[in-house]
Amino acid sequence: MSLNLTAAGLADQKAWEAAGYALPSYDREAMITRTKESPCWVHFGAGNIFRAFQANTAQELLNNGTFDRGVIVAEGFDTEIIRDMYQPHDNLSILVTLKADGSVEKTVVGSIAESLAADTADSPDFARLKEIFTKDSLQMATFTITEKGYSLKNGAGELLPSVAADFAAGPSSVTSYMGKVASLLYERFLAGEKPVAMVSTDNCSHNGEKLSLALTAYASAWEENKLVQPGFLSYLQNPEKVSFPWTMIDKITPRPDGSIEKILEEDGLADAQPIVTSRHTYVAPFVNAEECQYLVVEDHFPNGRPPMEKSGWIFTDRETVNKTERMKVCTCLNPLHTALAVFGCLLDYELISEEMKNPVLKKLVERIGYIEGLPVVTDPGILSPKQFIDEVMNIRIPNPFMPDTPQRIATDTSQKLSIRFGETIKSYLASPELSLSDLQAIPAVFAGWLRYLMGVDDNGDAFELSPDPLLATVRPYVQDLKLGAPADREALSKTLAPLLSDASIFGVDLISAGLSDRVLDAFVSMLHGPGAVADTLAALTAQF
Repeated sequence: MSLNLTAAGLADQKAWEAAGYALPSYDREAMITRTKESPCWVHFGAGNIFRAFQANTAQELLNNGTFDRGVIVAEGFDTEIIRDMYQPHDNLSILVTLKADGSVEKTVVGSIAESLAADTADSPDFARLKEIFTKDSLQMATFTITEKGYSLKNGAGELLPSVAADFAAGPSSVTSYMGKVASLLYERFLAGEKPVAMVSTDNCSHNGEKLSLALTAYASAWEENKLVQPGFLSYLQNPEKVSFPWTMIDKITPRPDGSIEKILEEDGLADAQPIVTSRHTYVAPFVNAEECQYLVVEDHFPNGRPPMEKSGWIFTDRETVNKTERMKVCTCLNPLHTALAVFGCLLDYELISEEMKNPVLKKLVERIGYIEGLPVVTDPGILSPKQFIDEVMNIRIPNPFMPDTPQRIATDTSQKLSIRFGETIKSYLASPELSLSDLQAIPAVFAGWLRYLMGVDDNGDAFELSPDPLLATVRPYVQDLKLGAPADREALSKTLAPLLSDASIFGVDLISAGLSDRVLDAFVSMLHGPGAVADTLAALTAQF
C-alpha cells in the first residue's frame, strides 16, 4: 500500500484512515476557491511551527464548520520550502503529535489554500500578494519568521545592507523581509487605507512592538525620501487602521525526526524523506510536535478576525499577554529549561527528557519552579501558573519523543540568565515578605554555569561549549581553574568579582544582593574533582 500526500492521493480515503490518519472533513476544493476569492488570513513564515500550530488550528475551524476559509502562506526567507515541499504536495502536510505516553497522533492538514514566495524576483507570486493585500476581506497577517526576522541592524548598530538599500529605493524595489511586508502594506494603504491586523506570533517578548517598530522604520524612511505618498506613516501608526497585537506562543516543534519518518514509511507514505534547502532549512512532508500549545493574543483586530478562540487561541488584553509571557519566561518554563541545559551538559545527558529521570535534577527544577519562582509570579488570570508548571514537569519536559538536547538549549545562556532568574531575584529584593535565604536552587544554577564555562564535564572530559556571544568575555574568568586542584576561596572571590557583579548577565549585582557567597560556595564544591557536580547537587537537594 502506498499513501501519496497529494490532493489526488487523499481520494483514497479508506487507505489513509486504515493507516490511522485523521483527514480533513471539509470540502477542500471549495475552501480553496473561497479563500482565494475572499482571503481573510495571510501567514508569513512557512516553517514547522506554522504547519504544526497555526495551520492546524485553521483546520479545526474548518472541520467544525466555524469558519469556511483557510490560510494563505507566504515565505520570504527560504522560498525553496514553497517550491520543493509545499507545491509538490498540493500544500498538504502531516502533523504528528508526540504524546507523553509514547503514542503518536497523525493528522493530514489541508487548511493551506495557497502557498506563495514572498520574493520580488518571483513577480507572479509577489503580484498575487499585492492583490491579496488590497482585498477588503483581509483581516490579519500573522508571522513566524523568528526574532531575527524583525532585525534591521547588525550587532554594531548599523543598518543591514538590504535594509539600507530598501530605505533608499522605496517600496517598488524591496529585498529585505520587512521591506517586502512594508511594501505590501503600502499597497493596502493606496487601495483606500484599509484596516488590517499585523500579528507576530514569534516566540519573543513584546513581539507586536518589534513588528511595529520595524515596519514604521520603512514608512518613515520612505516618506522622508519622498518615495511614498504622504500619510503612509500615519496609516501604520493609527491602531484603528493597522494594529500590532502582542502575543505569547508556546509549543515545542523540533525539526523532523528520523524515528517519525520511519513510522510514516512503515505506514506506506511515499516520499517521507526530509530535504535540506540551500539555506540549510530542514523540512519534510511531516512535522512532529508536542501536544501542549498556547497562543495568547491581544484582541485588537480593526477589520475583524476569524473565530480563532474556537480552536484554542486565547484572546485578552495587552497587559494579560505580557503577564503570561513573563510567567512562562521568568518562572514556569524557561528557567527550568536553562537549569537542565547547564547541568545536562556537565552530566553528559543527550536529551532533556532523560534528565527528568534523575531524581536530583528533578528535585532541583521543582524547587526552582514551585518554591523559588511561584511566590513572585504574577498570575495572568487566564492560565494558572501552578497548573502550567505541573504540565511542564509532568508532561512536556519528560516527553520521550521530544528530541530537545541540553546542548541546544544551552546556546546563548549568558543572554538568558538575567530574564530567566534575575527577575525572580529582583522580586525577592523588592518584597518585605520574602527572604533571599530561600533562594537555594537559583544560586546553584549560576554556580553550574560558571562550572560549565570551564568546558570540562563531571567526568573530567573536555566538551564543546554551545554558541554564546559572550564566551570570549566570560571564559577567561575560569580558564585557569583545574578540576581537582585546591581552590583558594578568597582569591577566587576576587577573580570572579567583576563577573558576579555584572547585572547585565545576572539581572542584579550578585555581590550587593548578598547572593555571591552562595554561588561561590557551590562553585568551589563543584571543583573538588570528578563527580563533584553530581555530589554538590545531591547534597543541596537533600536539604530541600
